[in-house]
Amino acid sequence: MNLYVSGILCVAGTMIATGVLAVVLRRARQVEGREANNELAGQVFTVVGGVNVVIAAFVLISLFDATDQAQDNSYAEANALVATQWSVDSLPSATSRRVHELTKSYAQIVAGKEWATMADGGEVGQQGWDVLAELQTTIQQAKTTTERQEQSRAEAANQVWKVYEARQTRLNSSGSNVSSVVWFAILIGSIMSVALMFMFGGPGLISYSFIVSLLAGAIGLMLFAIYQLQNPFSGGASIGPDAFVAALARLTTGG
Repeated sequence: MNLYVSGILCVAGTMIATGVLAVVLRRARQVEGREANNELAGQVFTVVGGVNVVIAAFVLISLFDATDQAQDNSYAEANALVATQWSVDSLPSATSRRVHELTKSYAQIVAGKEWATMADGGEVGQQGWDVLAELQTTIQQAKTTTERQEQSRAEAANQVWKVYEARQTRLNSSGSNVSSVVWFAILIGSIMSVALMFMFGGPGLISYSFIVSLLAGAIGLMLFAIYQLQNPFSGGASIGPDAFVAALARLTTGG
């Protein structure tokens, strides 16, 4: 389902359900004297709602930053892979040819297999690590006869290390879902915030249900955004394998 359609349905459903519940509870309870609750309920609502908003805002900001960092890191990994291939052009032809094969194989594995696994929240297999290990070994065992070749070999080894670092960061990001403790705190805080609205009195029935439904809709929108952003490789703001697709094109053409 389209992200915007599912978001609208989620928010609208929350608002409708809460609005109906507000009407039912308002009619079932005594109307007179409810205004006396407003001052105390307002004070409690300020604390509960404030704490819930702070926690949710912190989580959302962290998730936005994590998504941006994951995208930047994917390009850093792909660029280091391309730089590895470029660095070995002055090495012996056998080494250069093998490095070209391994860099292309690694990009194909990441873009074709690992990305789908990360999007599903699964654990990436060992194949990518094995290719990187062979790539590192190939570069380390390269026979160099000139200073230029030795510099190229050292630069290639450095670029492989950058790929290693960026890869580990990417795999860590794919499993960085919001913890169950944080979800528990946000959900309980949201329920308490909406429940406190049922203690207020004053406005007419329609106005009252509309106010309560708006609050519930805002909270529902916040929860929907957190859910969509908790894995940077899936959901509404998912990062695609564009960096590695572009890198594979450069690796294939040699430039």
